[in-house]
Amino acid sequence: MRHGKKVNHLGRTDSHRKAMLANMATSLIKHKRITTTLAKAKSLRTYVEPIITKSKNDTTHSRRTVFAYLQDKEVVTILFREVAEKVANRPGGYTRIIKLNNRLGDNAEMALIELVDFNEVYGKDVEAKEEKKTTRRGRSKATAAPKAKEAKAETTEEVAPEATTEEAPATEEPKGE
Repeated sequence: MRHGKKVNHLGRTDSHRKAMLANMATSLIKHKRITTTLAKAKSLRTYVEPIITKSKNDTTHSRRTVFAYLQDKEVVTILFREVAEKVANRPGGYTRIIKLNNRLGDNAEMALIELVDFNEVYGKDVEAKEEKKTTRRGRSKATAAPKAKEAKAETTEEVAPEATTEEAPATEEPKGE
């Protein structure tokens, strides 16, 4: 039975597990994403999210508490400056775990764990989807048509002066010769 056993020991002693998670958390904060096994990624999530929450409150006490976990001054500085600034409005869920293909050597389940606010790929997709927001009603098409005409008019105005300036010297050169 596994009553009351919440911690995945990952086949390591307590000191080895704490050191490994501290090193992985340091790498995650430095590089914003790391690839590891799924079990380690899930364990790292429970380790690093409370640390990120602590970094939102920039006091001497919270810095010392975080340093006790990470043991790296540079990473603590990055965490309190860059990461805390980006996650200030987020109430939790600072990391994302994406499952990858199994590892070739031992067929272990692999995963990519990353800080959510530092991923450019997903952020751009969300912004693009928000801009579209068209419905199947005829009204949206009617409002989209004038916007498209305005955009075409702006592009033709920008292109036309450039084309005439390039063509004018070309027609003058043969006259001079």
